[in-house]
Amino acid sequence: MPSPSPTSPDHASGATLANWRELPFSRWAFQHVDALIPTAPIANDPGHVWPLRTAARAFDEFRVRAQGGAMLDFAGFLEATATDALVILQDGAIVCEHYANGAAAQTPHIIMSASKSITGLIAGILAARGALDLDAAVTDLLPEIAATAYRDATLRQLLDMRTGIALDLAATRDYAAATGWDALPPDQPASDLKSFYSGLAIEPQPHGGAFRYVSANTDLLGWAIERATGAAFASLVSELLWRPLGAEQPASITLEPGGLARTTGGFSMVARDLARIGRMMLDGGARDGRAIVPASWVDDLWCNGDRDAWRRGEWQKLFPYRNFSYRAGWYVIHDAPRTMFAMGVHGQNLFVDPDNRLVIAKLSSQGAAVDNAAWALTHRALPELRRCLT
Repeated sequence: MPSPSPTSPDHASGATLANWRELPFSRWAFQHVDALIPTAPIANDPGHVWPLRTAARAFDEFRVRAQGGAMLDFAGFLEATATDALVILQDGAIVCEHYANGAAAQTPHIIMSASKSITGLIAGILAARGALDLDAAVTDLLPEIAATAYRDATLRQLLDMRTGIALDLAATRDYAAATGWDALPPDQPASDLKSFYSGLAIEPQPHGGAFRYVSANTDLLGWAIERATGAAFASLVSELLWRPLGAEQPASITLEPGGLARTTGGFSMVARDLARIGRMMLDGGARDGRAIVPASWVDDLWCNGDRDAWRRGEWQKLFPYRNFSYRAGWYVIHDAPRTMFAMGVHGQNLFVDPDNRLVIAKLSSQGAAVDNAAWALTHRALPELRRCLT
């Protein structure tokens, strides 16, 4: 679709590329990304929607302690974490559904870096079909970047955030400019992701070490997947995931100036469809017994993340769990009750709890990209939600 103007605000919201991730503009912008950034549609199959029955439950007894000691009820928790949409499934039924800040059941919402988890699923499907070799070097597929610090990094290392890539300030600025998500300052030349990767000039470091979170890894993986398959990423998601899943609404993904999909953070979808992804993961990658994501891939997510790489990594102190790993875009809590989750900035989450048959899809417009208080409050709410439901 044509590129929206970065300087012309939406008349209702005032959102532009310069402010769309800041309050109050983000409340509107996170639900109308396609008005600000070029996107590619991800088609669903309206004739084969996966039905979700309703079995509403009350949360009158819900209480969670906020930072500072105040006790919040359920409504207070939702407000404190700037929740725009919440869908909770138990045993495949909607037990709670909540919308705020202009959102509704049919409103798409950007999921930010929770997109990495979906990209990981697409990689897993392609690998099982023999269309993607995860042990191959990314430069085998993309020789354009053979002279950069990504030389010898494998697709698996991109998936698991175990490359040796560490972007310095200049490279971070250039990456942001290449994504199409920001209004460029007058002295910043226009760019795109292919140019960014091909010209990346940082010192190479060994790959395969500790967890190091670099969003550029997943955007590069998306380019490699398009090169390996010869297909646009949005088309792959529609064919391999969105249609067989039975999504009730089309999704979309933002495109950078050169037309590559922002596989690291650009997906938008309705909360119910994000919850359907969780339901599929709860059922071992299947819908009604029909495999979508290979069960072996789902098992791999649960079992094969490198816990030592996480313990040695940069985020270990942020998560209050003893046993934790990151695998192909998914965070895994190995302490009971084991939980798998996808996570994005500004408060995007999908939690999958197989022991209690729970799925929690939560989309938010938190003011800070990383709001540690809201993040901690959300994780403290998980056992309380389980208590209320089980």
